[in-house]
Amino acid sequence: MADPLFHMVCVPAALESSEAWAAELLRDGDLALLIDGSGLDGINAIAHALDQRTIALVRTEPDAAAQDETVIAHAAALPLVWVAKEFSPRARSWARDRGPMTLLIETDGVLPDEERRRIDRFVALLGRQAE
Repeated sequence: MADPLFHMVCVPAALESSEAWAAELLRDGDLALLIDGSGLDGINAIAHALDQRTIALVRTEPDAAAQDETVIAHAAALPLVWVAKEFSPRARSWARDRGPMTLLIETDGVLPDEERRRIDRFVALLGRQAE
């Protein structure tokens, strides 16, 4: 991939059982994983499922507010798909007010089909804007 159209940040569990979908989606995007309870095993499983020899990680922070700021800094100027159990008011206002498009997906575990379709529509729109 040349330059990614977007960043995606999520825990490994969000991509379980939808690896083929994720591999297709990430042809145009850049994935960074947040560490969850599955630890290195979960990260390794997703890396194998996506046929990635390396995978980016978002560093862990001592509290939720600092973790939000780290993801926000990672997003930089690219559109962002951010999947998390919940979002703080700070994260929501940042996503609403920033220039690049941002999609916040709240889920605790595997991405449901409906949310995967929302992400597909978001990325399709980004692709049309990039043409």
